[in-house]
Amino acid sequence: MTSLDDCRLIQLPKISNPAGNITVGEGDSSIPFPIARVFYLYDVPGGESRGAHAHRTLQQLIICAMGCFSVILDDGRQRKTVELNRAYYGLYVPPLIWGEEVQFSSGGICLVLASQPYDEADYIRDYDQFLIERQSHTGVTR
Repeated sequence: MTSLDDCRLIQLPKISNPAGNITVGEGDSSIPFPIARVFYLYDVPGGESRGAHAHRTLQQLIICAMGCFSVILDDGRQRKTVELNRAYYGLYVPPLIWGEEVQFSSGGICLVLASQPYDEADYIRDYDQFLIERQSHTGVTR
């Protein structure tokens, strides 16, 4: 069963150049899964949050492409907040971890690399249901 210990920052390769830097992410090389989908969040109004769900099987790498924001992670037993503010770091989030993106800076862009195409059935959008599914995998209550 996944826990917050499985969530980690991954430093992606950064190629510096006076004309501008480039960062490359390759599935199964610098990223711990093959990339099946890419999406990004932008124009998030101040004070709004995104996410607030978990995935049953999907893995994600969450990258702050511009600005900054924080990610609240929850494994049903503990919570932690990770601030993302560098385009060459990604936050790896395995399945069955509740996540929420918060505190977007003005112009903040959240880029997400996902291990699977979109599948609504993979989402757990109700926190109580998330706790039930975690418990069914571990047999441990909160």
